[in-house]
Amino acid sequence: MTKSVLVTGGNRGIGLEIVRGLMHKGYKVLMACRDEESGHEAKSQVVGDDLHVIEMPLDSESAIVDAYVQAEAVYGPIDILINNAAVLDDTYWRDVNSEQFANSMQVNVNAPLTLIQQALPQMIERKFGRIVNVSSSWGSFHEQLQGPLCYAISKAALNALTVKMAAVIDEAAKDDDIDVTINSMSPGWVHTRMGGADAPKTPEEGADTVIWLATHEKGGPNGQFLAERAQIAW
Repeated sequence: MTKSVLVTGGNRGIGLEIVRGLMHKGYKVLMACRDEESGHEAKSQVVGDDLHVIEMPLDSESAIVDAYVQAEAVYGPIDILINNAAVLDDTYWRDVNSEQFANSMQVNVNAPLTLIQQALPQMIERKFGRIVNVSSSWGSFHEQLQGPLCYAISKAALNALTVKMAAVIDEAAKDDDIDVTINSMSPGWVHTRMGGADAPKTPEEGADTVIWLATHEKGGPNGQFLAERAQIAW
């Protein structure tokens, strides 16, 4: 049976390359976008029939849950969840206000949590699942959280969410033989709208580790932070 993948922010940049890569591997892909129009525009750039656009604004918990439930009702259970969508607010730390900070946390942390809350219990019940959180080295304590305040802190929080949910999976695995994993990854500095024209890596290169984590065999990494298919420090 074809496995289903939900990719947030799948209509451009790294997300679109993730979609392309998983379509090439034969997965059913649900491209979650802020609006359907941008999703269908991106869909026209991808070869394959089993690609479906899901309108999923990430600024509201209820909107995320409604879109997720509807997607499962139409396309079946989600086997693989890729939390790729993000916002990069580069406001100088002294000038950041509570609304800007809350928006970064909503999109970069709260929305992934909401989606994990929807997907993970069913993955554990079905004994299979993959969750990949697209993070950043700017959210690494090992690298002193070098990015802008809103982005760095929200990505560090996303990494913390990965560690916490990996512990939930490990606890479930004590009582049952399950093949479920969750990991964070850093795509590096990628030439996208967010990364800018000077970035050295292509979106395809940035997507490689995500696709690898989404499709690894049983016994692969769980609760790790990775870049270029290798574990890195939190």
